[in-house]
Amino acid sequence: MTTLPTPQAAPQRQFFGTDGVRAVAGEFPLTPAWVMQLGAAAGEVLRARNPRASVVIGKDTRQSGDMLEAALAAGLTSRGVNVTHLGVLPTPGVSYLTRELEAEAGVVISASHNPYEDNGIKFFGATGEKLSDALEAEMEAAMADVDSLPPVTGVAMGSVTNYTEAERLYTSFLRSQAPDLSGLRIAMDCANGAAYRVAPRVFQAAGADVFAVYTNPDGRNINRNCGSTHLAHLKQLVQNGAYDLGVAFDGDADRCLFVDSRGNEVHGDHMLLLLARARSERSVVTTLMSNMALEVMLQEEGIALERTAVGDRYVHERMRAKGLDLGGEQSGHLLFLDVSPTGDGVLTALLTLRAMRELGTTLDKLHDELIMFPQTLLNVPVRDKQAVSRDPKVQAAVQAAEVKLSGRGRINLRPSGTESLVRVMVEGPDETEIHELAREIAGVIESSSEL
Repeated sequence: MTTLPTPQAAPQRQFFGTDGVRAVAGEFPLTPAWVMQLGAAAGEVLRARNPRASVVIGKDTRQSGDMLEAALAAGLTSRGVNVTHLGVLPTPGVSYLTRELEAEAGVVISASHNPYEDNGIKFFGATGEKLSDALEAEMEAAMADVDSLPPVTGVAMGSVTNYTEAERLYTSFLRSQAPDLSGLRIAMDCANGAAYRVAPRVFQAAGADVFAVYTNPDGRNINRNCGSTHLAHLKQLVQNGAYDLGVAFDGDADRCLFVDSRGNEVHGDHMLLLLARARSERSVVTTLMSNMALEVMLQEEGIALERTAVGDRYVHERMRAKGLDLGGEQSGHLLFLDVSPTGDGVLTALLTLRAMRELGTTLDKLHDELIMFPQTLLNVPVRDKQAVSRDPKVQAAVQAAEVKLSGRGRINLRPSGTESLVRVMVEGPDETEIHELAREIAGVIESSSEL
């Protein structure tokens, strides 16, 4: 069974999740009043570290972005922190500008691939990496006391400025990483999101013939039947238009997925294989969701694969701990820590195409080479999802299934993060066999009176 160490318990946080605060915009906690209070608390925490702290804020194209941005800026400036608005910019662009402008922190107002009604607030530290769990917990704790603090007035109050060069600087960085894309015909889905201007410009400047769609955000159409989580239209577009490939970004452009010339999806596992070869990596980090076919192919080429719990945060932590440069997830959220401290969809697309050209291959060949093992996933309702991994009958069932697989596949039991479910995943070369094994393990869990 694929077993992973449980991620170390983060400091207790009520509102911050693995990717910041997310909710329906206008509903608690993403109300203007709450966000202003968060901004004030964040200002106090940041000024304790640097009395001259400044914060940059960027956002995606959601209707609620302006409201939340104004509330956050009001809170920050009320505690003496200077705020610089970057405007609409991909999440990794905010990370980049945080470093370039030497800010104490950066903030992205986005809910990534979620529908427009949702929004979120995510902090970066001065290095452009996600803020630590401990610092997020400290900000939450400070919210309880911020209203009782003495007011900040006069020259001590923070100011707000608009930085009109943000998009140009970030685009310039991306162009510095771009290969020569002359001769490539590319269909591009920008998700009506944060990359709707940046991505087409960068690819066109690199020489590609780009046909970009979903580049007309109206505040409510971000991710609506488009972007990296809705590839149907892009696949059809590539096939009908005889494009060499298609690329799709999500709403905040921190990930990307490809479509080959025949309309086949090329996801994170494919990209990691290609990039590991081109970059001569010794080891690659991914999550337990990556297909075993990737692991087998990398091992055949002398490249180790390390797995973590689901989430780019855990991939990032393992890469840092092991001194590795390449990692990512099937979703197309890849990390190149020798180039950028955070996931960047446009950068990922550029570096993937660079690797493709360096190795003289195509996405069609890559898709056909990495033949995915069949995988089945069953959701089993339980009362205590944490107890499953300790139940002796369940463990015996898993061990019996592993004997049958004889090293040809893998089994993973994972508690749902939001529901009273345990997810039983079995992967292997024989589809009938893995369905039977998954059903056997699920049956044992269902029949246990302890679970």
